[in-house]
Amino acid sequence: MQNTFQEISMRWCAAKRPIVKHSTMCAYLLTLQTHLLPYFGEKTRITEDDVQRFVIHKLSCGLARKTVRDMVAVLKSVAKYGKKHKMFPFDGWEIEYPTDTEMNRLPTLAITHQRILMRHLIETPTAQNIGVLLAVCTGMRIGEVCALQWKDVDFCQRIITVRRTVGRIYNCELKSTEKIHSSPKTRTSCREIPISTLLFKSLRTVRKASASPFVVGESEHSKEPRSYRDYFYRLLKRLGIPQIVFHGLRHTFATRCIESQCDYKTVSAILGHSNVATTLNLYVHPNIHQKKKCIERMNKFLGIAEQ
Repeated sequence: MQNTFQEISMRWCAAKRPIVKHSTMCAYLLTLQTHLLPYFGEKTRITEDDVQRFVIHKLSCGLARKTVRDMVAVLKSVAKYGKKHKMFPFDGWEIEYPTDTEMNRLPTLAITHQRILMRHLIETPTAQNIGVLLAVCTGMRIGEVCALQWKDVDFCQRIITVRRTVGRIYNCELKSTEKIHSSPKTRTSCREIPISTLLFKSLRTVRKASASPFVVGESEHSKEPRSYRDYFYRLLKRLGIPQIVFHGLRHTFATRCIESQCDYKTVSAILGHSNVATTLNLYVHPNIHQKKKCIERMNKFLGIAEQ
């Protein structure tokens, strides 16, 4: 009797559980139960055409291409496991994804709005405001900001060490969400970030009044990223700044660094990316002003006088 994809996936999960982070395992289980098992669960063989139809179906439902790629990555990993243990056929698939012509970029703060926000944060350094200032001055992710502890802030060397992140994940087995602390997103996400003079002064002010082990908030427990996002949205509304998602502060930081002529490799290291290409593809989007300056610089280099 041939094994079904569902049977192989259960064995794969059992093999993966001891070697991946708990949050990663929960993500795998959610992908399997929500998307892969309903579609492939009873199959004893999955062809390239099957996967291609799955991809087109999920994209037509409005899911992002990256989300669908991640699903296929789990599907392929399970199938490879089945083949390795001679329980499931797998010949490899070459999947095509429709060309994405839309520019899905996170919005950044305009310089004028960034100045308004930073001026407010610097003038009112509180345990709530400091997390937003951290994000816009260092490019830290919201989970890293909420998990940051005072012991991770070296006031003598003026360095922040990113060691952990916090988030809320859905546990399929418990059928509920849970808040977890874990190591950052990738190995290179564990990093040291210099503290600017403006950020240093605000951090020092907040530290003097803080009784919490965490930089953001006043509780003995870390701030919930979800509730901190809500605080950020209310702050923007109060200051009359157009809404952007919290992750847009990371995008803003990276964009301003590049606009300031910082080299890409350094920006990539501060953001905790594994390679410069990730930084360029995700965060560096020259505006029309930068494009004009580039063209003018090139013409000046050629020595062609304007007519």
